Amino acid sequence: MSHVTDVSEVTVAAASAGTAVTTPLYHKTTLRNGVRVVTGPMIGVRSASLIFYYNVGSRYERPEIAGVSHFLEHMLFKGTERRPDARMISEEIERVGGMLNAATGRESTSYWAKAPSTHFALAFDVLADMLRGSVIDQTELDKERKVIFEEIRSVQDMPEELVHDVIDEVVWGDHEVGREIAGSEKTVGSISRDGMIDFWRRNYRPDRLVVAAGGDVRHEEVVALTEGAFGDLAAIDAPDVVTPAVVDQTSARVRLVARETEQAHLCVAFPALPYTSERRYVQSTIEAVLSSGMSSRLFQEIREKRGLVYSVYGYFRPYADVGQGVVYAGTDLERVEETIEAIVAELRKLRDEPVPADELEGTKTLRKGRLLMGLEDSRSVASWVGGQEATYGEIKTPEEVMAEIEAVTVEQVQELAAELLRPERLSLALIGPYQDEATYLGLLNDGLKR
Repeated sequence: MSHVTDVSEVTVAAASAGTAVTTPLYHKTTLRNGVRVVTGPMIGVRSASLIFYYNVGSRYERPEIAGVSHFLEHMLFKGTERRPDARMISEEIERVGGMLNAATGRESTSYWAKAPSTHFALAFDVLADMLRGSVIDQTELDKERKVIFEEIRSVQDMPEELVHDVIDEVVWGDHEVGREIAGSEKTVGSISRDGMIDFWRRNYRPDRLVVAAGGDVRHEEVVALTEGAFGDLAAIDAPDVVTPAVVDQTSARVRLVARETEQAHLCVAFPALPYTSERRYVQSTIEAVLSSGMSSRLFQEIREKRGLVYSVYGYFRPYADVGQGVVYAGTDLERVEETIEAIVAELRKLRDEPVPADELEGTKTLRKGRLLMGLEDSRSVASWVGGQEATYGEIKTPEEVMAEIEAVTVEQVQELAAELLRPERLSLALIGPYQDEATYLGLLNDGLKR
């Protein structure tokens, strides 16, 4: 045998006999070359989803080729030796009712397909062919470069999107986690075919690949397909590695992007915990208290009670070594200061006042319910098993994650909020017709000092 297998099991009740039986919730196999295969079989579905996760993204790029991960993701859809053009690739999946796509992040790149389970082998073959057999044609590369230029420019024209890129830069400066994933027109314009292929070959390594499948799938079949397509993949010396990020902020920061806009778009942010922290469930509870649903604090206070915004929400963006919390709002040009004050006041309240026990319990119930409902689709299950394996190197069951959520205490929430929400760690990005940074620095400093 060329692989080892680990199977996680959970206990379920057998409806017919009333006895307990063990049923595999997910399976994991690691090939000799390090490729990991994880599956989450589902009963009563007719679809199968497949996701290829690579633990490489824009953090791994040298500055002069920033954007190459995203550019490469585009190019792998443009043709292989067996399927010479993009249309042939998409048609093979779509003609059986399936779909496929991809996404590039700072620490990972994923390629996925969903199809009727009777055509799972076809979906696997198409994606594997893209990942191993793409030709990176020079003509297609030059054409797609222009498409990416337009993608970069389109974000510049959408302040509600641009402000999220700006706040990353404000918090992290010129470090890779603060750089736009797509790169700039300058760096994308400098990426050569040889440079892209070099990045591809060095970084799409077997030990960075997780093959995840969910739905009406058989683990043995997925392993066999993976061995056939990737079993010969050898590691390449000298892959790109990440530069550690350091939190060294000692004073509040503001960046104004002067634009004649109809609405002000802003983000308030602060460094936070990485996903490797044991307190990540406490951090995600803070996120839920602030921003999960229309009953959350941000929505209720800033939109419903005060009518300051149409859109307001918060999120945490964790990486392997650092993290970032962000609150976004879009508001009337004349009410931007009031909106910033209201956001900072909610952060101060979270830091200074214990979350009431009933509110915390309601937040936990909401999170657990959404977790369970989110696992009703084959793609969600593939993402559940694959995302955890790629990120943490292990897969928790929904029950285990719900237990972690349930274990979060009021004291833990307030302790972490006090650690994260400090005036010298706040940053603001604001897009609109504004010039006076000092005013907004005062709002950040004064708001958390009270």
